[in-house]
Amino acid sequence: MVIAIFGENCTGKSTLAEKLKVEFDGEIYTGKDYLRLAKSAFEAEKIFKEKLCAAADAKAAAGEAIGGGNIIYIISEKIHLDLLPEKCFKILVTAELSVIKQRFAARMRGNLPPPVEAMLEKNHGAFDNEAHNFHYENAENYADLILKIRGTYAN
Repeated sequence: MVIAIFGENCTGKSTLAEKLKVEFDGEIYTGKDYLRLAKSAFEAEKIFKEKLCAAADAKAAAGEAIGGGNIIYIISEKIHLDLLPEKCFKILVTAELSVIKQRFAARMRGNLPPPVEAMLEKNHGAFDNEAHNFHYENAENYADLILKIRGTYAN
């Protein structure tokens, strides 16, 4: 099974991925982590796409939804959505702009420079129109997410 978690920076994607890793025994990749799979970027991308397709297809073919071999891919750049196989569970993670700014400032030792703030404002909502199976807004709907993933792969 492949679970794609995508959205803007500081929306909670990594925190969610860690929870899902425990729940579904998955291996986490973030952004360009796949580049470590080979010496050239082209070859690494090719290997990663094959790995994603194998993880997606193996579970579907075997009728197994949950178990080893699952991949959780965290995406914060839209270009990486193109790497996803057709058979994957896509989770859009969003947060209010004020929350994103607060979290980003915390990463920068409490200081959010005006150019960074402007970038966050410009990019806010960039993923909102992307196709997804579940919209994760906060930890309150985590149980619903787990049920939806299990239900999707139970058939």
